[in-house]
Amino acid sequence: MEQIHDIPANRPWSGLVKQGQTIRIIDSYGQQAIDTLLYNAADTAERYSSQDTMRVQNGAYIEKGTQLISSEGNLMATIIEATSGRHDTNAGCCSRESNTVRFGHETSYLHACRENFILEFSKYGMTKRDIVPNLNFFMNVPISQNGAMTIDDGISHPGDYIEMEAAMDLLVFISNCPQINNPCNGFDPTPIQVVIRG
Repeated sequence: MEQIHDIPANRPWSGLVKQGQTIRIIDSYGQQAIDTLLYNAADTAERYSSQDTMRVQNGAYIEKGTQLISSEGNLMATIIEATSGRHDTNAGCCSRESNTVRFGHETSYLHACRENFILEFSKYGMTKRDIVPNLNFFMNVPISQNGAMTIDDGISHPGDYIEMEAAMDLLVFISNCPQINNPCNGFDPTPIQVVIRG
């Protein structure tokens, strides 16, 4: 069985991905950051842990073969394909507050990923306290020799995708990033597609 979900530019999405199913996230037009969070569907207190994922992988980026680890040390999902190479799990999600600090008070009214997550969480009785450091699929965040991080132009092309296989029943939350103040979306947020199979 296959489920196809078209997610407009700037908007959130959430859904259930059952153990053994795959979820493919497609960057339809290229250079679109896709902020993603994973939670154990049976107990949302268990959620994706960027720190444990990096520790287990002994690396800073997400790529084909990466095991996504939970706050309880359990395997949540495995990346089985990543056509555009590496993905970020360090830079977090944009928010109205961070936009204001980084880009000035005139940007404080702009919608951001944090608000997208809060909106989608409300469907499940979750709140902003449930937001944790997230996956940034297709976001290019080089780390220099001195440890400095930069959000740079995206390297993904139209139709690039990342696909993961669920190791437990997951609630997956996506913010199709609305950021227009840095190059993570090529300054032009675009639609994406999600395909769940199995």
